[in-house]
Amino acid sequence: MHNKLLSGLLAVALVGATALPAAAQNLAVVNGKAVPTARADQLQKQIEHSGRPITPELKNQIKEEVIAREVFMQEAQKRGLQNSQDFKDQMELARQALLIRELFADYQKKNPVSDADVKAEYDKFAAASAGKEYEASHILVEKEDQAKDIIAQLNKGAKFEDIAKKESKDPGSGAKGGDLGWANPSSYVPEFTEAMIKLEKGKITQEPVKSQFGWHIIRLNDIRDAQLPKLDDVKAQIRQQLEQQKLAQFQQELRSKAKVE
Repeated sequence: MHNKLLSGLLAVALVGATALPAAAQNLAVVNGKAVPTARADQLQKQIEHSGRPITPELKNQIKEEVIAREVFMQEAQKRGLQNSQDFKDQMELARQALLIRELFADYQKKNPVSDADVKAEYDKFAAASAGKEYEASHILVEKEDQAKDIIAQLNKGAKFEDIAKKESKDPGSGAKGGDLGWANPSSYVPEFTEAMIKLEKGKITQEPVKSQFGWHIIRLNDIRDAQLPKLDDVKAQIRQQLEQQKLAQFQQELRSKAKVE
């Protein structure tokens, strides 16, 4: 009797032990149907990729969301909505999108951007940005006569910033008293650059400068050697840019090779 009782308890224990892993794979059971934990794991990964931290509270929200989806899905299936043509069309579009995403992810995994690629791109940027940077201000108006009148006012002691705020039609710099900040001279249209680099620090153009935007009165505030960001500070940004370029090239190659009739 004693041996039989021990044998029975052992059998129950063994059944329970083998059942635990299967139960652990399920998040819940809804109307008799098991909801796998993998669904919550996948949803959590999507949230993590967005940069949002996973807290215990959020994990509970994810669980409730997965359970709610199962409840709604069961009801939709009960109503036969999965058999509608509209649903089938949307499923096909979703299947295409997921498969294409997998294709691009596979390409990027097999064609990574190397540190050497990043360094080469940085060196190219550094070479193009080397030299001097100019800090300038300008007042932009529509007519040459108006620009000449402003130059006359400035020569008589009027404050550049005050006129820029009142008269300049460049809303970005005008609100800041005409300040354009530090920039490489190549950042501006040629007419502007040519006039700006001829100025001495603190001086303004004595003749209005015509460009496609209107008439400029330019003041050169300062000059310095170009301030370039360190490689480590822009490495991630450069890598992302190169990844996008490689992926775009891959897409274009596939498109050009395809036979479309």
